[in-house]
Amino acid sequence: MLRGWMLWKYLIKRAARAYDLLDPFSFLSRMHQFSEPSEVQEPIELLRAGIVFHARGLINTKAIQHNLDWVWPYWVERQFDPQDVSFIPRAFSFSHVNLTHRNWTTVGLPDEAIYPIIDPRGLITPLYDGWSVDFWIINRDGTSLLPSRLPEAAQHWTMEDSPGIMTDCRQKNMGLTSKVGMQRVDGKIQLDIEVHGRTNQQGWLVIGLRPYNPEGIQFIEQIRYDDEKMRVAVNNSTALCLQERPERVCLSKYIHGDVLGLLGEKRIDTLVNCKTGMATGALLFPLTANQDRKITCTMPLHENDEINHQNNNRQSWPEVLEKTAALRIPDKRLQRLYGIAVRTVIHLTAAEPFPGPYTYRRFWYRDACFMLNALLGLGLEERCGRLLEKLPDRQQAGGYYHSQNGEWDSNGQVLWIVNRFQKYTGRKISERLLKSVILGADWIKKKRRETTGRQAGLLPPGFSAEHFGPNDYYYWDDFWAVAGLQGAARLAGNCGKNSAWIEKEAEVFFKAIIASLSVAMNRRSINGMPASPNRRLDAGAIGSLAADYPLQLFEPDHPWVTETVSFLLEHCMQKGGFFQDIIHSGINAYLTLDLAQTLLRSGDSRFKELVSSVAELASSTGQWPEAIHPLTGGGCMGDGQHGWAAAEWILMLRNMFIREEGESLIIGSGIFPEWLQHDCSLSFGPTPTPYGNISIEINRKEDRCVVHIIGKWRETPPQVCLRIPGFRHCDMNPDHSEKELQPIET
Repeated sequence: MLRGWMLWKYLIKRAARAYDLLDPFSFLSRMHQFSEPSEVQEPIELLRAGIVFHARGLINTKAIQHNLDWVWPYWVERQFDPQDVSFIPRAFSFSHVNLTHRNWTTVGLPDEAIYPIIDPRGLITPLYDGWSVDFWIINRDGTSLLPSRLPEAAQHWTMEDSPGIMTDCRQKNMGLTSKVGMQRVDGKIQLDIEVHGRTNQQGWLVIGLRPYNPEGIQFIEQIRYDDEKMRVAVNNSTALCLQERPERVCLSKYIHGDVLGLLGEKRIDTLVNCKTGMATGALLFPLTANQDRKITCTMPLHENDEINHQNNNRQSWPEVLEKTAALRIPDKRLQRLYGIAVRTVIHLTAAEPFPGPYTYRRFWYRDACFMLNALLGLGLEERCGRLLEKLPDRQQAGGYYHSQNGEWDSNGQVLWIVNRFQKYTGRKISERLLKSVILGADWIKKKRRETTGRQAGLLPPGFSAEHFGPNDYYYWDDFWAVAGLQGAARLAGNCGKNSAWIEKEAEVFFKAIIASLSVAMNRRSINGMPASPNRRLDAGAIGSLAADYPLQLFEPDHPWVTETVSFLLEHCMQKGGFFQDIIHSGINAYLTLDLAQTLLRSGDSRFKELVSSVAELASSTGQWPEAIHPLTGGGCMGDGQHGWAAAEWILMLRNMFIREEGESLIIGSGIFPEWLQHDCSLSFGPTPTPYGNISIEINRKEDRCVVHIIGKWRETPPQVCLRIPGFRHCDMNPDHSEKELQPIET
């Protein structure tokens, strides 16, 4: 076998020289020198996703730049405009991808894993990675309102019984408003679309069928219009059902250009086939001058859902929201963002936790654990518990919780969240889940490196799970593993299993990390914690702060933590948020909130600035992409609606009201002082804690502040520490439900 490999290597190297090409083996050898030797250089899952992503980008390269007279999605119109701040020169870029406005928002139902997305100008992509529906106004004199070309539009998430996305576009004397929602009718799921158009002259309200989505080209090979049934079938399957008959129907194939150029012709086309896959269609409804016109249509989605639903207890939005922890604060923006984040996390955990509705509509243990933690904080124990029971499904025989090969953080995260669930709910976990946890702990023990030097006792080099850089010994992985082992030991002990070996492993592992960090910091003459023993302080150091939040492996104000925070705040901030310049190259909302949590834990009031900055960075629909472009404010990486970011927003607001520290509950330490300036009432809950569920109400009356706590304690009540800004700190007898605080005299 070795001789066969050597022969292939010789032939490939000789062929490369013959055609004056770069020797691929020399190139790979050089590239690997930038990282530590690892058993997995690039996770195959990531390579597969990257190939698909850039394959789309190559098609974009072929289809877009020489057809700029077409109507394209918002990101293309901006990114290809040399007068726009979003402009990116194409030059030697081999693929053209969305790097400036990765923003979209899904609509749906709490227990349906179906995720239509809407872009910032109202472009609807009903099916996963499918084609899209757009809306235009075309006047008889040739003037038009094309939303994707507008510099501004108003868009928001309607907070009704059935949430929807409303997009309002205005230009001169034309207005176009669309609303998209989803409902269940007779047990079947359908997308509801309502669009209103108005202009000051005779014109057309147009429903356009477009062969693209917010990532780029998505082929339409056939469009068939059935005039009798008033429906349009795309690619011989999906149907757009109209509530009234259009006056004109125009269909075009690629060789004839965009259908936009054919709208002046009086025609009712019924079929177009396009072998290029760039068929376009337009349904025209007449507009009378200065009169509003409403068009409604629906699309059945249940037959196209690729997710195998295992939850038969489907609830409506009011039913599921009634069970969540309620927030009441005077800051309307933060209040609204909390409500939207709750809906986002619930929807993205319909079947299993997905970090996003589109680009990241797949499972990772890492994102799942953060989102499950948010469900736990909301008090959605049944939903969280149901999803926890699925975590062993992807565990390998050796104990590895496999999301992507080469990422070593998942085992610690799973063990941590399972323990946290049991600790916060008091519920017994299944025997299957317990066996899985113990097997996962054994995997960590066996995976650690028995080497010497500053890497001694750490997990092996791995692919950077949070994009900290090339393969390396990341402390992020190690801290999670230690916290996971601690949680597994507690679970095993409570269930009568042998936990001594797990406790010992956690203790030895943590000492190895401390020793490694000490050597690494002395070697580099730095005071903060780098991302790995081989790195200087850089943006990747944010990963090492996991030891503080959420894991609390260090005491508050540990000097290693405070020095790391100081470095990041001084060198790694843009627009008030944490700028991850490795891979992401954008402002990261959830990492900014993690940094804010560390500041909150240490009593540093600067956390408030970070929370406010993240609120400012939210899209008009209350969402955060994975990474945010510092100039355009749009998404530049990952999914346009990130579930982890929404989860961290929920946990941030919760911890501002109530957080756990050691054996104590800290109440109100994150309340913004301005919320207490006048007579007011703030509240949060009920939310689970290690001691039972608790609800908090804080009332300000003149110069008094009254804290009211309803605690349903399971066993011994905890120490309750009241830390309301502007008022004297004190402890509260947990047997009492009310405490009056005196203001701090200035």
